[in-house]
Amino acid sequence: MEPILTARGLVKRYGRVTALDHADFDLYPGEILAVIGDNGAGKSTLIKAISGATTPDEGEIRLDGEPVHFRSPIEARRAGIETVYQNLALSPALSIADNMFLGREIRKPGLLGSLLRKLDHSAMEKFARNKLSELGLMTIQNINQAVETLSGGQRQGVAVARAAAFGSKVIILDEPTAALGVKESRKVLELILDVRSRGMPIVLISHNMPHVFEVADRVHVHRLGRRLCVIDPKEYTMSDAVAFMTGAKAPPSEALAA
Repeated sequence: MEPILTARGLVKRYGRVTALDHADFDLYPGEILAVIGDNGAGKSTLIKAISGATTPDEGEIRLDGEPVHFRSPIEARRAGIETVYQNLALSPALSIADNMFLGREIRKPGLLGSLLRKLDHSAMEKFARNKLSELGLMTIQNINQAVETLSGGQRQGVAVARAAAFGSKVIILDEPTAALGVKESRKVLELILDVRSRGMPIVLISHNMPHVFEVADRVHVHRLGRRLCVIDPKEYTMSDAVAFMTGAKAPPSEALAA
């Protein structure tokens, strides 16, 4: 099986600091790939390069086997890569429906939409309601309530639902459970598994080892600006992963080749 998204030899320098040092990456169709690494390991820069938020100095990224050169997150989005950043990028004062369509609003058909640029609110509300229902998020009763009235878990749910609705190829989730309590984290993990069950590959960046080991199919360990190894969470322990990540233990040769 061919990877859906690959990166080879990515290099990114910020002055004298090398954030990515010939980093490689592979995401396969229908999998949850966790990306872990110590602070400063370069995993955020790797994700930014893949999602169009930064341009690597060297290296190649391929989507569906074709080379891509994203100059912005909007270009990555158009190619089918949706990213949910840690700060969620939601607008608190706007409604759930408006947030779902932020930057890609549906206009009314005909002259009302093309000339007067009127928005088709009912179409957007219907779409948003359907997407939230599909993902079991209709504990949110009113699609027109402001996002600021939602709990942290519900906000994360809206952001993931938006990514699932518009991401046609890949979804990247940056620390989706970082600010959540146990119960809300559980809901978000279930949501991630639900999205994956629909065949959507997911990149999960997380510091939370129990969450990583619960939902990931493979774990990409990032260290000193590059991919150190890829491990199967069924064959290694969380302690192993932390030891590889911090350099306390060298990964086995078969993991290096993955």
